[in-house]
Amino acid sequence: MEAKIGNFFDSVTAFFGGGDHIPWCDRDTIAGCEREVAAAPNGASDEAKSESIMRLSWALVHSRQPEDVQRGIAMLEASLANSTSPLQKREKLYLLAVGCYRSGEYPRSRQLAEQCLEIAPDWRQALTLKKAVEDRITKDGVIGIGITATAVGLIIGGIAAALARKK
Repeated sequence: MEAKIGNFFDSVTAFFGGGDHIPWCDRDTIAGCEREVAAAPNGASDEAKSESIMRLSWALVHSRQPEDVQRGIAMLEASLANSTSPLQKREKLYLLAVGCYRSGEYPRSRQLAEQCLEIAPDWRQALTLKKAVEDRITKDGVIGIGITATAVGLIIGGIAAALARKK
C-alpha cells in the first residue's frame, strides 16, 4: 500500500516538475567556454573557432539562467546560415530547439526538432526532445483546462451564493 502511495506521489511530482532528461549547465562551464572562445582568435583555425563557439552555444542553451539561454539562441540563429554540412545544420537546429524548450517556446521547439528529424529521422536526441516538448504542451493544456474549470466553478458558486442570499 505504501509503495502505491509513493508511486502516486512520484508521478504527481514528475507531472508538475517537468521530468525531462535534458542536461543543465552550470556557470563555471559557461565561463570556461567563454574563455575558450575569447582565446580562439589567437592563431586558431576557423574550424577550431567554430567548435569553441558551438561548445559555448551548447552551454548557454543548457543554462538555468534565461538570459544565457537567450544569448545561446541568438548565437545559433546567427550562425545557422553559415552551416556548410547537414550535420552542422542538424546540431544547430537541435540546440536551437533545446533553447526554445528551455525558454518556454514549445511550438517553435517542436518545429525545430522536426526539422532535425527531416535531416536524421532516427536521431534519438531529437526524438527525445520532440517527445518532451509534446508532453509539456499536453501538460500545459491540462493545467490550463483545470484552471479554467476552477475559475468557472468559482464564478458559478459565487452567483449561486449571491442568489441564495437574496432569497
